[in-house]
Amino acid sequence: MNKMKILIIEDEEPIADLLSYGLKNEGFQTRTAESGSVGMSELEQFEPDLLLLDWMLPDQSGLDICKKVTANYNIPIIMITAKSDVTDKVLGLEFGADDYITKPFDLREVIARIRTTLRRLDQAKLGDRKAAEEHVIRVKNIEIVQEERLVKKEGIPIDLTPKEYDLLLMLFGHQGKIFTRAELLDYVWGYDFIGDTRTVDTHIQRLRKKLDAGDFITTVFGIGYKFEKQVE
Repeated sequence: MNKMKILIIEDEEPIADLLSYGLKNEGFQTRTAESGSVGMSELEQFEPDLLLLDWMLPDQSGLDICKKVTANYNIPIIMITAKSDVTDKVLGLEFGADDYITKPFDLREVIARIRTTLRRLDQAKLGDRKAAEEHVIRVKNIEIVQEERLVKKEGIPIDLTPKEYDLLLMLFGHQGKIFTRAELLDYVWGYDFIGDTRTVDTHIQRLRKKLDAGDFITTVFGIGYKFEKQVE
């Protein structure tokens, strides 16, 4: 069985070494990078299953890295940082992070959150396969290939983050149902959320922009969102 791969982008060597050592002892394969530029290069070569990302790097902000990764890759991101303000945490999540851990941290918590994030991703993939009556769902010019967690627009693959994809599947799977923002946070993020519902708004905006989906992912003012029921 292949080991799950974790890329650690962290400029503080003792912290990077601690994370790498602890994760290797838990059966993960790891690689470390001390800067954003090195990290992006390693991302291409190492092809990790999950990214541990420090907020403050010597050459660029972790938020910038997070934005680049979510725009071009389909991997979960856990941010590790000394910033503890809720506003900062929300900002990191809105830039595409899946979870957030504040320094100083307990290594056991980091490992637990990694396993939880990867397990949710695996469960989502399994749920997609079990729920699929067809291998491909078509909505206008959009195709959703559930077994591959792949979305295409006019035949061209569209890069969605894991949360964007899960949000799209949740809305599509309940066409016509109105979801509150709190419900979508609960169903898609799946744990006690540390921020507020603006994260849902941000992800909806990205989905609409990437898929040109403003006519079927609609806002129900004062309540939340719904996927307009499609007529055959």
